[in-house]
Amino acid sequence: MTDKRIDYRSSGVDIQAGEDAVDNIKQMVRETYDRNVLGDLGSFGGLYRFDTSQYQAPVLVSSTDGVGTKLMVAVMAGRYDTVGQDLVNHCVNDILVQGALPLFFLDYIGLGKLDQAMVQEIIAGMVKACRENQCVLIGGEMAEMPGIYREKDFDLAGTIVGVVEQSSLLPAKRIRCGDILVGMPSTGLHTNGYSLARRIVFDHLKLDVNSYVTDLKATVGELLLAVHKSYLQEIKPHLHDRRLHGLAHITGGGIPGNLKRIIPDGLSALVSYNLDEVPPLFRWLRESADLDIEEMRSAFNLGIGMIAVVDPGFVEDFMKNTNYLVLGEIEESRPGFEKVTFIQ
Repeated sequence: MTDKRIDYRSSGVDIQAGEDAVDNIKQMVRETYDRNVLGDLGSFGGLYRFDTSQYQAPVLVSSTDGVGTKLMVAVMAGRYDTVGQDLVNHCVNDILVQGALPLFFLDYIGLGKLDQAMVQEIIAGMVKACRENQCVLIGGEMAEMPGIYREKDFDLAGTIVGVVEQSSLLPAKRIRCGDILVGMPSTGLHTNGYSLARRIVFDHLKLDVNSYVTDLKATVGELLLAVHKSYLQEIKPHLHDRRLHGLAHITGGGIPGNLKRIIPDGLSALVSYNLDEVPPLFRWLRESADLDIEEMRSAFNLGIGMIAVVDPGFVEDFMKNTNYLVLGEIEESRPGFEKVTFIQ
């Protein structure tokens, strides 16, 4: 009888491969470092100091999120360069709406089997996004868990920490009647609505990631793996302008589910943005499955990735040289009005 040794590697976890993967990404990650980073990748915790002298009352703002089932499209396409960017940009936007600028970011990658090339591609995307957002990738975790994930499956999550002066926190208490809603275009689905989109595209239409959609002049993979946009560089010049009253990141729940989070009691955001105005990708999804209007509004961002609530006198300056859209305005709530009400 042959004696087959039982060890960690035969159980599906290769410690040496994990150590090699960390070594292979160290130089990439160091490209995001600034003078505030203490220590190096591989420590038990990331160390970061920042200059508090430039703030009177600094407030740390943190957020954690994931990429969701968009990862399944990445696996189908064998393409992992965009999902790392998605994760960082999503988290940057989440703290940006509170007026915060990012300081550092940490990631978590859970895998069925560690594929070093795939990990490097994911981390390269994170590094790219961190550099674009002037954010340090200070640490993370890779966990090989064959009992949880199938061999090609993986999960991706991240945590961001930023800082804002307490007096500059958003949404401001200045949101009032007459304020204008300005929509900032998305680059596609971003990281929400993928369970529905996958069902339409792969189950209902029977397409695959390489299928070419003539009307949209792109493959399914290109359409569904478009990078979730960061709005930091566009909004940063306006963050301290008191005419900017609030920001809403349009993620899961769409415009109604996210805009309502910043609307004060007693007020309603009246949105005039109809389905015939949305980008072609969303019209294609709707027509392909004959989706209900309310379903579209709650599942997808409909081409709007961020909404700014601004003073009427600020609209021209805020929208200057951009492709932003005026979506509506803030009014006093009336019977029958929700916090966010679509008007035809």
